[in-house]
Amino acid sequence: MGTHYCHLKLNERRKLAKWLEAKMPISEIADRLGRDPSTIYRDIKRNRYTDKEIPELDGYHALVAQDKYEARRAIHRKMIVYPELKEAIEGRLKAGWSSEQIAGRMRLERYPIRISHETIYWFAYSKDGRDEQFYRHLPEHRRRRRPRGYRRHNRTHIFDTQSLPYRPESISERAEFGHWECDLMMFRKEHGKVNVTSLVERVSRYAVVMRNEDRQSKPIMEALIRGLAPLPADARQSITFDRGTEFSAWRHLKAGIGADAWLSNRKAAVKP
Repeated sequence: MGTHYCHLKLNERRKLAKWLEAKMPISEIADRLGRDPSTIYRDIKRNRYTDKEIPELDGYHALVAQDKYEARRAIHRKMIVYPELKEAIEGRLKAGWSSEQIAGRMRLERYPIRISHETIYWFAYSKDGRDEQFYRHLPEHRRRRRPRGYRRHNRTHIFDTQSLPYRPESISERAEFGHWECDLMMFRKEHGKVNVTSLVERVSRYAVVMRNEDRQSKPIMEALIRGLAPLPADARQSITFDRGTEFSAWRHLKAGIGADAWLSNRKAAVKP
């Protein structure tokens, strides 16, 4: 799962809280605990307590930090605690579904136990998952997961103003017709590079499906332009994508059909 590090124990968090209160430098705290400074910074950032009503209580508290850590760990262990959930996920992976598709479908179907695609990956590459070779069910299985950010340097730069937080509320609330969501559906390797682009209009839920011969971004964008060009301008105002490399040529949309492009904050399924 990329770079692995050992999380702080409760006794270490107690020392950390005490030394932070004493204004000890992070470098010295890390040295005393025998930890890398990045580990200390990470634990403070992830487990710091904040209280909007009583800001005086803000800070790093050992027991609160431990509780927050254990709560996150419990989320990641859902597939161990609920065998029926693991069985359902495994069945869909064997049928060719991606982790993102499984998590999205379970959310859409209001499955009693929610799970994120990251949790599926986490289990697949955890010790328990590796012991039973669960990673083999992933569409592109490998013994160890590539680190987050892998290949990110190859991606086209995406301006912050194109991110979802800047998308107008009228789009997010489905108050205006003509705004689409786009995703790419891929198949198992034995089917070759062929994949399918799916487009869904956010208000009417009208769907359009297009076949692609590979994952190259420019041909995918050209196919989108050809498919939507016959529609009136107010029926193709914008398209929301995830940040996959297959959508890196999103700038062609504005020049081709005048449609704006919005991009989610991570390489995952587009927010509903």
